[in-house]
Amino acid sequence: MGRARRFLLSGSGWPYLLVPFIPIAILLEISHAEAPCIFGAAAAGVIPTAALMGRATEELAHRSGPGIGGLLNVTFGNAPEMIIAIFALNAGLQEVVKASIIGSILGNILLVMGLAMLVGGAKRKTQTFNPTAAAVQSSMLLLAAVALVMPTVFQLVSGGGLPAVGEERVNFGSDLETMSLIVAVILLGSYGAGLVFSLSSHRALFNPTSESEEHLEDEPWSIRTAVLTLAGAGIAVGVMSEILVGSISEASETIGLSQFFVGLIVVAIVGNAAEHWVAIYFAAKDKMDLAVNISIGSSAQIALFVAPVLVLLSFVIGPNPMALVFNGFELGAVFLAILIANHVTHDGESTWYEGLQLLAVYAVLGVVFFFA
Repeated sequence: MGRARRFLLSGSGWPYLLVPFIPIAILLEISHAEAPCIFGAAAAGVIPTAALMGRATEELAHRSGPGIGGLLNVTFGNAPEMIIAIFALNAGLQEVVKASIIGSILGNILLVMGLAMLVGGAKRKTQTFNPTAAAVQSSMLLLAAVALVMPTVFQLVSGGGLPAVGEERVNFGSDLETMSLIVAVILLGSYGAGLVFSLSSHRALFNPTSESEEHLEDEPWSIRTAVLTLAGAGIAVGVMSEILVGSISEASETIGLSQFFVGLIVVAIVGNAAEHWVAIYFAAKDKMDLAVNISIGSSAQIALFVAPVLVLLSFVIGPNPMALVFNGFELGAVFLAILIANHVTHDGESTWYEGLQLLAVYAVLGVVFFFA
């Protein structure tokens, strides 16, 4: 049995079983099939391309050393979601973009960490992880969330009111747009400092083991193979993203789901599905340090890196710059989720029941978002 076949049949290779949905989505798009079918096929097709992109990035990071490797993971770690968001920005679906940002933060904290604690703790009384590293990541996330929502507070205090759910209010005025731009630059600077902190001055704290390489193949890829794979996966993600975004409006209307719910739940999960699986995989192997770092760290990356980059890009693509103004459901949910993350990670221990509680909170939020 070849190496590719072994990896495909391993626990970490399941996303590649969805590869057939890539040509299916393209054929459905060309044949102008029903929007829900196109959307479903494209959503499924994003998952294996995202997994392949993550795998290629990991191979390059493994060969490049911790410094460059960390930079590569920053650049490409959330690339699939960012590509989807870029197409949505270009289509003027700014509320879908902002919903997917909040949805990714919620999904990583509540869904991913919840599943990781549930699966990892199913056969163990407790699992342990480094509470200091988790506290640092949670603090970064909380500070980033404060920066993200302050433009919304400004909008509310100045009498503009919060946007309604699903309202495509793309023009909030030059003050809010300028404020969002400045906040984005500050957040990117903060993330750059966080890279230095985690990869240099406090490297040991955020790299507890070298066991993260366990899910790679026995023989690493060559740099040429990794680069070509990354390029091919990037193109595939772009194609799937364009098809996905192009079908969102009609599909959500046909299915009866709001674009707000689709962005907050569906797009957020699809864009991060491969990364989510890795965290659960490590938790099942009793490597909760890695699982917690992936779940909380990915949320921090969304808030500190992905969201600011999308704000900057909105000044050159799309109908209008994207102001960091969120609706009340998004504000309440993100702060509750971050407070929960701080609470469940402060003692450095987790149980399956804590995981179940996190999943219950995510389910409650999902119900509320469905009726919003």
